[in-house]
Formats: sequence, C-alpha cells, structure tokens
Amino acid sequence: MKKIKYDVCVIGCGPAGFAAAMRSYDFGNHVVIVEGDHVGGAGISNGALSSKTMWELSKDFASANRVDRGYRASGLQVDYEKVRDNVFTAVRTKEYQIRSQIETFAKKEGSEKSVTLLEGWGKFSEDRTLIVKKHDGETVEIEANDFIIASGSHPRKHPLLEVDGERIISSDHILQLKKFPKKILIVGAGIIGCEFATIFADFAQTRVYLLDSQERVIPFEDDDVSDYAGKMLEANGVNIFHKAKLRCIKKHENHIDVTLDYPDGHTQVISVDVILVSIGRVPTMKRLGLENIGIEIKDKRIIETDDCCRVCGNIYAAGDISGHAALVHIAEMEGRFAAKAIEEKIKFPLRYENMSAIMFFNPEISTVGMSEKDCQKEKIPYKVVFYSHALVSRAIAMRSMKGFFKMIVTNEENPRILGMRAAGPQSSSAIMYIVTLMDHKIRLGDIMKTVHPHPNITEGIQESIRTLLGKSIFKPEAFPQYIRFKTWEPDKE
Repeated sequence: MKKIKYDVCVIGCGPAGFAAAMRSYDFGNHVVIVEGDHVGGAGISNGALSSKTMWELSKDFASANRVDRGYRASGLQVDYEKVRDNVFTAVRTKEYQIRSQIETFAKKEGSEKSVTLLEGWGKFSEDRTLIVKKHDGETVEIEANDFIIASGSHPRKHPLLEVDGERIISSDHILQLKKFPKKILIVGAGIIGCEFATIFADFAQTRVYLLDSQERVIPFEDDDVSDYAGKMLEANGVNIFHKAKLRCIKKHENHIDVTLDYPDGHTQVISVDVILVSIGRVPTMKRLGLENIGIEIKDKRIIETDDCCRVCGNIYAAGDISGHAALVHIAEMEGRFAAKAIEEKIKFPLRYENMSAIMFFNPEISTVGMSEKDCQKEKIPYKVVFYSHALVSRAIAMRSMKGFFKMIVTNEENPRILGMRAAGPQSSSAIMYIVTLMDHKIRLGDIMKTVHPHPNITEGIQESIRTLLGKSIFKPEAFPQYIRFKTWEPDKE
C-alpha cells in the first residue's frame, strides 16, 4: 500500500472542504482532499446549486406564464428532461471550476505548496492515518500533520417511508426523475420542502401536496412570516395539509395511496405518483472510522468542536457535520476558519449571530438576526415595523407588490437592529445592507444619513427605519393594511 505524507488532509470536497483546502494552500501547505462522492458535495450536486437552478428556471417559466401584465406568451411548453439538462449543465460548470483550480495547483516538481484530489472513501486507522480506497481500486495510506473533517450531510430517513429513488425520493433523486409527476406529495414543510413545493408549482405541470405536521409551514419563524409563506404557496396552487400525520402508504402499479390522520379524528386518503421526503439532513460520518481515533458521537449525532473548530488533537471539523445550520456560506466560513486555526492565525472568533439566509419561495424570503419569537424568548424589549411592498415605488413599477420588510430593533431612543425579514424581489440583495449595518453595530440615527436612490426596493428599508423613528413619509395611521408598528416589553405581556 502506497503511503503519502501531506501537511493537511481534508476529508470532503464540498463547500467546507474545498474552502478549507484552498485556505490551507494559502498558508503554504501541501494539501490533499479526499472525496468519495461528488466533487463540490451536496452543495452543488444535490443541494443549493442544483435546486436553486431549478428554482430560477421555474421562476422564469412562471413569469412567462403570467397573463396579468398586458401581454401573453403563446405555445408555452416545458420539458422536464431539458430542464434537468440545464441543471446538470450548471452543476458541471461549478464542478469543473473546482477541478480546474485543483489541477492548477497540483503538486509539481519543486512545488512549495500544492493541492491534490483523491477520489475515494477515506477511513481513519488506529494510528491516526487515513486509509483511502480510491475508485480505481488502489488503496493509499495518508499521513498528515492535521486533518479537517468536512464530510457533509445526507437526507434524513423517514420512519415509514423507504426511499427507492424512483417513486419515493429524497432531494438526492430530483434529477433522476424522467418527467414531471402529475401529483407529488412533499413530506416536510421546512425550508427545503417549501422550496420544492414552489418549484413544482411554478412549473404548473404537477399538482403539489405539502404535508405539514404542524399548524404553520416554517414554524420556527414568526407567525406572520409563516402565515405569509403559507398563503403564497396556496395562492400558487399548493395544497397544504396542516397538522396532518402520515399513517401509511400503499403502492399500486401506477399510483400511491397515502393515508393521513388529523387531530380532530378524521382521516384523508389521497393518490399521488411520487413522494418526496424532505425532513432535514443528518451528518455523514458512518464510513469515517471515528471510533478508531477515539472520537465519540453523542446523542446529537454530530462531531462536537471547540471555538477553533478542533475536535481533538490534530483533528478539526467544519460544515454540516459540526451541527450548525446546513448552509453553504456557513460551511465555507467554518472550513476557512479551521484552516486558520491550524496555523494559529485566528484574529476574530467565529460569529453566527448575523448570518443571513434565503428561502427560495415565490416570492423569496430572506432573513438575518433575531425574530420576535427569539426576542420574547430571551425577554429583550423591542420595536418592530412591518412595511408592505405595496407602498414601495419600485415594487409598484415591477407589478410585484406582495413582498414586505419586517425590521426588529431595540426599544431605546437610538435603536440598534436586532433582525430583519424581507420578502419579494431583490430581498436577498436588499438584506445584505442590513447585515452590514448589524455587523458594524450602526444605530438607526446614523443610518438616517444615507439617502436611497429612487426608485429602489431598498426605499422600503429606508421607510421602515423612518417609521421606527417616527419620521416616515407614509404613516401607519393612513395605511394600517400596509404598515404595522408595535412595541414589546417583557413585563407587559
């Protein structure tokens, strides 16, 4: 068995692993990346890039299919195989960008630093080396000064639904479908479930059912945001089964019978072609041989790390496997941080509090910071404003007035921003303005110095701030259906 020594070994070439490897390369190391599945990880092949490419295509189709803007497209058709080909093209584009960079920095004679990709499955041995069984049949023993585990995650299994990849699928199998299902049941009304419900509904070829075991979709958000998301899904043709429990399914040759039970005692049976299981993701660690190096996996089923992404000794972990939100930008941040921690070049601690996120619904919803629920749980006094896009000139011009800005600030004379929720066109770009303000701890009084260009979606943010300070142009008293403002104190519940 060939034995090779590297400075840093990264297990996994997803967002966390690739970012960690390239940052380690920056520090002058010879780095090896071990990847057993797809280069780019689920973030590219079965996750963020592939699903968001589908979302963009479905959004474009839905826009072309509209008949309320003074024009009508005739003969509009959509072919699932061609949609799938577009998604594959996007996935391959990013994968080969990653491969090209790795090959650019591959080890050459006289190289002082390098990046090597080994495609195969790695398992720790008892002497803290990594045994890699490559896809070509060769076995290699990797010795490294430091290891970064970035093996990612995979879809969580459902206790009653056995995924077969054809009729009962997970997000890993979306691109294996040959055509649009006539009827699909999506089990799970979290972010990913609602995103796929949006995608299939926007393509308008599939009757979409969404199984929501709770009273509202995305239940971790404030009720008004959850209600908004649910109403938009229903307006788009999604049938949501709230507070429903899956009792059983029965497969037939051409359809699947699904039996649902409700708290009030009644039962509903529906027929679908495909069931998509979307109940979250769990860290991928089964093949790693962690027991051989003394790493114990506790009840959380994650690899626990310290503030420097260290697991123990020379072992570090980053990305989904460390148990934080399964988002590409968080994985990349942790991967880069782990690489810096190895070199003892940490200047600032990891920060998760101002991490923004996007929910790709129709329209998209973007978030950052605390919600009202969070503030009330921690008994933080706050002021909140809800400002509808119905009053924002750019949204009016775009004929897209269903969005909103919701800003939560501290309850003091010159408040600081605690969090924000934004829905509608350009919300993911607009919210980054707020993220920057929060990161720099800029208070509302100083923000007022900035004047936004007209017409611009962010004028809604400007008016939200003015409303919180009692200086808005449009007043809540005149437009109570579009502007809502309130103050919350823990002792006044």
